[in-house]
Amino acid sequence: MSAVSSSVGASTVLRAPQVSRVLVASQVGRLPLASGPLALLLFGRQSLSLTAAGLLVAAYTAGIAVGAPVLARTVDRWRQPPVLWGSAVLSGLGFLTVAVSGGELALAVPAAAAAGFGTPPLEACLRALWPDLLPRAAVPAAYALDVALQEVIFVAGPLITLATVALAGPAAGLVAAAVLQLAGTAVFALAPAVRAWRGEPAPRHWAGPLRAARFTAMLAGVVCAGAAIGSLPVAVTAYAEAAGARSLSGWLLAAQAGGALVGGLLYTRAGAGGRGRLPLLTAAFAAGFLPLLALPGPAWMALLLAVAGLALPPVLTAVFTAADRLAPPGTIAEAFAWVITAFTVGSAAGAALTGPVAQFRYGFVLAPVAGLAALAVMTAVSLFRRTVDGAGLPGSRP
Repeated sequence: MSAVSSSVGASTVLRAPQVSRVLVASQVGRLPLASGPLALLLFGRQSLSLTAAGLLVAAYTAGIAVGAPVLARTVDRWRQPPVLWGSAVLSGLGFLTVAVSGGELALAVPAAAAAGFGTPPLEACLRALWPDLLPRAAVPAAYALDVALQEVIFVAGPLITLATVALAGPAAGLVAAAVLQLAGTAVFALAPAVRAWRGEPAPRHWAGPLRAARFTAMLAGVVCAGAAIGSLPVAVTAYAEAAGARSLSGWLLAAQAGGALVGGLLYTRAGAGGRGRLPLLTAAFAAGFLPLLALPGPAWMALLLAVAGLALPPVLTAVFTAADRLAPPGTIAEAFAWVITAFTVGSAAGAALTGPVAQFRYGFVLAPVAGLAALAVMTAVSLFRRTVDGAGLPGSRP
C-alpha cells in the first residue's frame, strides 16, 4: 500500500503508484456514459424518428440501471478483469449492432439495451480498489477526486460525439463510444492492482448490500439527490428558450459542471468526517438550488448554477464513504453500483417530472424540493443509526 503524507489532497493521491493510470483509464472507459446517449439520439433521429431515438436512449439507460449491480455483484464474488472484459465486449457489440441496424427498430432497441447492460462497472471497481492503492485516511480524498473528474466526462463525451458525427456520420458516434469504452477498460483491467484485487470472502445473501437497512434507506436519499440534478438540464433548457437563446443552455450547464469540478477538487482536502457530515453536506446541496427560483438574468444564473454545483461532489463523496461503512463484507463493489443506479434512476425521474412544469417557468422548483427530500432521508439515516440497522446483520459495522 502506498504511503501518503498527513496532508491529503488531489496531488497527494495522484502521486501514489498506479493511481493516475487507473483513474485516467476509468475516465476514458466511462466516456460513453455521456457520449453514448447523445450518439444514440443522433443516430435514431436520422435513421428512424425522434420517438424512436428516445426509445434507444431509454433502453440504453435502463440497461445501465439493471446491469450495474448485477455486474458489480459478479465482481465481488469473482475478480474484476474477467467481468470488465466480458462486459466491455457485450456493450461494444451492442453499440456496433445499433450502428449497422439499418434503422430496424426491432434490432436497434435490444442492441441499445445490451450496450447499456454491458457497460463495464469501472466506477464501482475503481472505488473498491482505492483501499488497496492508498491508506485508509486518503480514500475519501480519492472518492472526491474521482467524483469531481466525472464532470470532465460529461463535458468531453458529448463533444467527442458531435465531432465524430460531424466528420463521419451518426453511426461513427456509436463506433467511437464502443472504441473508447474498450480502450479505457483494457488499460484499467491490465493494471497490476486490478489484476491482484480480490473480493472479500464472506457469507453470501441474495439481497447483497440491500440487506443492510441503513444502506437501503440511504439509497432513497440518493434517488432524491439524483432527481434534483436530473431536473436541471430540462429546467435550464426551458429557461434558455424563454430568454430567447436556446444555445445558452449549454453554457449554463457548463457553469454548473464547472462548479461541481471546483467543489470536488476543494473537497479532496476535507478528510473523512463523522456520520453527521452527510446531512450537513446535503443541507448545503439543497440550499444551493433555492436562489435559482429567482430566475435572474443569464450572467447571474450562470453564477448561481456554478454555486449550486459546488456541493454535489462532497455529497456523493460522503455517500460513498457511508456505503463503504454500511455495506456488509463482500458486497462493496455492488454497494457502490447500487449508489450509481439509484442516482441514475433519480436523475431520469427528475428529468421526466420537470418536463411538464418547465413550460410554465416552474422548472427550477423540483431541484430544491428533491434536495430537501434527500436531506430528510440522510438526516434520518444519520440520527437513527441505532434503530434502523437490522439487528444481527452479518458483517454490519457500527
